Amino acid sequence: MDISVIVPLYNEAESLPELTAWIERVMKENNFTYEIIFINDGSTDNSWEIIEKLQEKNSNIHGIKFRRNYGKSAALYHGFAAAEGRVVITMDADLQDSPDEIPEMYRMVTE
Repeated sequence: MDISVIVPLYNEAESLPELTAWIERVMKENNFTYEIIFINDGSTDNSWEIIEKLQEKNSNIHGIKFRRNYGKSAALYHGFAAAEGRVVITMDADLQDSPDEIPEMYRMVTE
């Protein structure tokens, strides 16, 4: 697998479908094999339900659910432990990180 995208999140239900579609588009356009690992850090909204629906539609999507909020560092730790990609990229769930930058980051690390 080429890339693991780790996305820690807390109450980001609204942005998850758009972020997922954006990542999927970039991966397909660049013929990357990939996984997206969402770490739900104790969200109190319906983020986990959204992640479950996304997993049903795409086997490249995985979710880790914390019972309470442990913080971004703990979420990233568990994401790194679960990642299987040659390159691991972290992204925030709030759409402030652009998935369009993934191909260049991948090339910088692998070339």
